Amino acid sequence: MTIDRRTFLTGAVSLASLVASSGTSVAQGYGQTFKVDNDDGRPIANTRLPGEIVGEIPALKGVTYVGAREAEITLYEFFDYNCPYCRKAAVDMVSLAASDAALRIGLVNNPILSPQSAQAAKVALAIQRKLGSAAAWTLYQRLLAKPGKIDGSGALQVAAPLGVSASEIETIADSDEVRLALRAQMRMAADLGLVATPSYVLGNTGLLGHPGAKSLARMIGAMRRCDQIAC
Repeated sequence: MTIDRRTFLTGAVSLASLVASSGTSVAQGYGQTFKVDNDDGRPIANTRLPGEIVGEIPALKGVTYVGAREAEITLYEFFDYNCPYCRKAAVDMVSLAASDAALRIGLVNNPILSPQSAQAAKVALAIQRKLGSAAAWTLYQRLLAKPGKIDGSGALQVAAPLGVSASEIETIADSDEVRLALRAQMRMAADLGLVATPSYVLGNTGLLGHPGAKSLARMIGAMRRCDQIAC
């Protein structure tokens, strides 16, 4: 696909380097600020995050949102389309969205595993830019249900039923707007020390790894009761 033949791959490599260098100091703070376990009863690494950085997340371009804008709680997932744990997480995100009408989910691209992941993320951002969050949410589910490695060409194939031509998606995916949006999303993940995929931001707390739907639901419930992930 044409996005491979421009600055796409070199840009993906430089973004991955940015993540590796920028998130180290914050990542070192991840232990267990709150004693929370995943659905298997194992501890989940978590830490309090700088409020001034977390407060910048809503201003990011290209975030896919599910749920009402006025929802009382927003859960941000930072993910990579080639992360095997993100496949399970996607199923749980769909379940949470369907079962909790007062929850808003924000999907933030963090394609740190490979240049192919960045290609897929740019296709998803192009769909989000062209058709909005509902279409991008559909693509997120379909891509993470697709077996095997996901790259730009594969993402274009999965996006085809959404009704936008491959050439138009490529043009948007290769635009400065999408490039800058992806860079900003990855920079945010790096600044927050989110070095695992998936990772989450809930309130001012960062979580490394996927806790599972039940554990996330418990933490969301705690946020409503006492404004932190465990009361």
